[in-house]
Amino acid sequence: MSDPILTSSDPTAQRSVAVVGAGLVGCLAACFLARRGYAVTVYERRPDPRLTAEERGRSINLALSERGIDALRRLGLDEQVMAPALPMHGRMVHGVDGTQTFRSYSADGRQHINSISRSALNATLLDAAEKAPDVRVVFGHRLTGLDVRTAQLTFETTDGPLEVSPDWVVGTDGAGSAVRQALMAAGVVTAEEDWQPYGYKELTIPARDGEFAMDPDALHIWPRGGSMMIALPNPDRSFTCTLFWPLDGPGSFAEITTAEQVAEHFRRHYPDVPPLAPDHVSDYLHNPIGPLGTLHTSPWQHDGRFVLMGDAAHAILPFFGQGANSGFEDCVALDQLLESTGDDLRLALPLFESARRENAEAIAGMAADNFTEMRDKVNSRLFQLTTRGEHLLEKWLPVYRTRYELVSFTTVPYAEVVRLVRRQRRLVAAGAAAGLAVLAAIGGGAWRSR
Repeated sequence: MSDPILTSSDPTAQRSVAVVGAGLVGCLAACFLARRGYAVTVYERRPDPRLTAEERGRSINLALSERGIDALRRLGLDEQVMAPALPMHGRMVHGVDGTQTFRSYSADGRQHINSISRSALNATLLDAAEKAPDVRVVFGHRLTGLDVRTAQLTFETTDGPLEVSPDWVVGTDGAGSAVRQALMAAGVVTAEEDWQPYGYKELTIPARDGEFAMDPDALHIWPRGGSMMIALPNPDRSFTCTLFWPLDGPGSFAEITTAEQVAEHFRRHYPDVPPLAPDHVSDYLHNPIGPLGTLHTSPWQHDGRFVLMGDAAHAILPFFGQGANSGFEDCVALDQLLESTGDDLRLALPLFESARRENAEAIAGMAADNFTEMRDKVNSRLFQLTTRGEHLLEKWLPVYRTRYELVSFTTVPYAEVVRLVRRQRRLVAAGAAAGLAVLAAIGGGAWRSR
């Protein structure tokens, strides 16, 4: 029999939820939970980011696409969030010789992803959470203790330790989740971190005479085989750039450490960047190096009282622009399962994990593949021909969709995207083989008739 606190048997009893982490997923989860009538307190270890300066080198822009927008739309937040977003209809590939080539994301050229500042989006969602009924957001609360038997949480605050005992706990505190680590320490969760031999560092291309220094309708990419840089536009007409370089070895962060080395490396490998980014050497030397990795957690939930969402459960590489989009989908899935189970957490939380785990693993794999594609393949003649061929197939066969379009412009589950793409490729290969066989037969018959 389920614990009566954890079921909806008494519809007049308001249950309390502690959401640990006031980032993007935590704020959106709080909005969904408030709509269901929960009393939500969101605990954040940092100061209010709306009142403090942005942490240097940590503001990587997000590429918000249909999955994330769909979640926002369900709460009526889409128009507000998307107002400052900038559409990007394709990639602008920068060659070593300074040439630029635009490559559309879709066959018709109309589909686009959206560049949006992480900090601006977080501020908007914090505002939305605080306006929701029965939601309280508190800052400067660092989780230091968690009792898996009682769900009691202990926080360190400026006023001393604070103990709270919510009915259940939602961990949305990112890849370094204190909730996950506490559950691991209690022996009820395990996690495997798959770190890449790469890191990231942020640079800035400022506005030029009040205008964009490059085309703002594109995600700019400098693929260099083994490393790359990308740039996304901002509403202030600057671009946020991110270097994705090896941690060690030739052309790595470890090797390039002085102003002279930075300047020389950019002159050789990114010759069009120094005129656009006059502070690129200073940015490189002073901005931190961020790690890149994939997180595999098992399980994501425990005892109908704890659940991990977003990066706290399944952090992925950023190379498909799906980290936030996937976390927002988590919020939708949890909301739907709470609805279908009558808010019975002992049923809903395991169902949430089973519904989302396959999809999280699927997008993790596709994100890793996309890093190789962006870094190494976009300049390949074969890759370019394949992309053009896929766009032609989209025009000729309305049911055909590329992997990129299925991931970015639909809400088809990630795992189903993987299966659909495999089926499409098998059918295309079979059709091509049949076509060649027909041509060979026709050619053979023509030769025999001579």
